Amino acid sequence: MPTYIALLRGINVLGRNSLPMKELRLLFEAEGCRDVRTYIQSGNVIFDSPAATARRLPLRVAAAVARTRAFEPRVLIITRAELDRAAAGNPFPEADTNPRSLHVFFLARKPTSPDVAAMETLRTPTERFALDGKAFYLYTPDGFGPSRLADRVERLLGVDATARNWRTVTTLLEMASS
Repeated sequence: MPTYIALLRGINVLGRNSLPMKELRLLFEAEGCRDVRTYIQSGNVIFDSPAATARRLPLRVAAAVARTRAFEPRVLIITRAELDRAAAGNPFPEADTNPRSLHVFFLARKPTSPDVAAMETLRTPTERFALDGKAFYLYTPDGFGPSRLADRVERLLGVDATARNWRTVTTLLEMASS
C-alpha cells in the first residue's frame, strides 16, 4: 500500500483552529488509512492508503473537521515520491545548518502563470526563491515571519499552497521512509 502525506493548512496556529492530533489520527483511521502517524501540532499526517482512498481524503477530511469544529481546513495530499522530489530538489543547501530559514510551499498543482516579477519586487535582498513544478522554495535567512513575499506567495503563484519549514520536510521524509 502506498505511503502518503497529508498537509493540513491553518490548524493550531496562534491558538486558532484547534484540532488535536489524536483526533486527526482517528479521523484518518476511520477513513480506512493504515499506519497513521502525525508530526507536531500543525497538521502533518503520514499514512498508508489505496490510491482511490487517498484521492477522496482532502474533501472527506475537511468536511469531517467542519462537522466537529468551527472551521474547514484545506487539505493537500502528496505522495511519498512528491515529498522525495521536493527534498531532493532543494536549491538552498545552506538550510541544512539553519532549517528554519527555508520553507517549502507544496502546491495543489503546477502554476501556469506565476507572477515572478512581483515576487522579485517583494523579496528582501537576502531572500531567494525557486519554483520547481509543484514545489516553491523560499529561503529567508532573516526570518519567515517578517517576509512580505511569504505572505503573498500563494496569490502570486495563483494556486493553493501550504508551507513547511525545512526541518519539518526532512522529518516527514524520515517518517515516511520508516
